[in-house]
Amino acid sequence: MMGGMGTLEFSELYEAHYAAVYRAALRITGNYADAEDVLQTVFLRVLGNPVRGGELPAIRNQEAWFRRAACNAAIDILRRRAARAEIPMEDVTLEPAEKPEALLKEQLRRAIASLEPEDAELFLLRYIEGFSNGELAELFRQEKNNIAVRLHRIRQELKAVISG
Repeated sequence: MMGGMGTLEFSELYEAHYAAVYRAALRITGNYADAEDVLQTVFLRVLGNPVRGGELPAIRNQEAWFRRAACNAAIDILRRRAARAEIPMEDVTLEPAEKPEALLKEQLRRAIASLEPEDAELFLLRYIEGFSNGELAELFRQEKNNIAVRLHRIRQELKAVISG
């Protein structure tokens, strides 16, 4: 994680990455308030985690790091939401044309919340954030083929959870 780009001031990091963090969080949670919470969580973690002399760490691929941090914070929110059952499926009231897609998205969010944390992160980074298997292999320090096998297993697990 350390390396290449040098240290940026917090405000520069925020300006450079807040939009990517917010978009990732919104895609994952499907909720504006939750996306705001994720944004706040990610940047509070950066502020609260100073390295040597109050400087922020130099991160080789800052955008990937921030998107990954957004996924992790969003997964935490999905897990809390699922644990509290904040939105029972039966209570979702939408226009008829929107209902099937909205229900499917909520089922998927709940299924993702049931995954192991690293599996949920891997799935979201690949299929929501659009990381390639090669990028994921580098981020997770695994072979590209291993990533492909894990993603296949995760998709099968999600399919089984959604179909009940």
